[in-house]
Amino acid sequence: MGDFKIPDPENQYAFPIAKPGYYLIIAAAFATAVFALAGAVAIALTGLAVTFFICCFFRDPDRVVPMYEGAVVSPADGKVITVAPVDKGPLIDGNCIKISIFMTVFNVHVNRIPHEGKVKGISYFPGKFFSANLDKASKENENNAVLIETDKGRVFCTVQIAGLIARRIICRLKEGDIVRRGERFGMICFGSRLDVYLPPDAKISVMVGNKVKAGSSILGYI
Repeated sequence: MGDFKIPDPENQYAFPIAKPGYYLIIAAAFATAVFALAGAVAIALTGLAVTFFICCFFRDPDRVVPMYEGAVVSPADGKVITVAPVDKGPLIDGNCIKISIFMTVFNVHVNRIPHEGKVKGISYFPGKFFSANLDKASKENENNAVLIETDKGRVFCTVQIAGLIARRIICRLKEGDIVRRGERFGMICFGSRLDVYLPPDAKISVMVGNKVKAGSSILGYI
């Protein structure tokens, strides 16, 4: 059994925005205001639409996290596109179960920790920018892998993967950090994917086609 928690400080705003989006929103709003004052109505309306889209993309709602024993929550909002055994994972030698979550530009892109533990390793790979829903994106796209060990000695890896138009992976973690299940740890800008590599004996709770929410949806148990 378990309960539910909000692992991060609660937002104080009705429409919370992730910090990486502040500068883009300010720039878009300023350009929109300039065009509006200049009388360029069509361009100003386009700028207003772009500003609204950026605000929506960088939205950062609070999430209630299930604290059931051994539960692994989704690190991202999106659609499950892969649930499959693999021979090895990033930073992991040996068999794993790989779960891939594809995020469109309409999903919340703030990433969250799947399970509490200690960061044992981080590996960044400056790769290519194929569409994130393709299988080869896991190996060939720009990505950032984070290896976490639980207090019971189980290890798993979560990988932020850039997509076709994503050009910025943000990860605030460093090796040795103690992390909590469901807390924010980064984001990927403008379309992307998250892969999670769990131990081979993990009990999986999702299947291909399921839609999940970061911090709230349970992927499985370890």
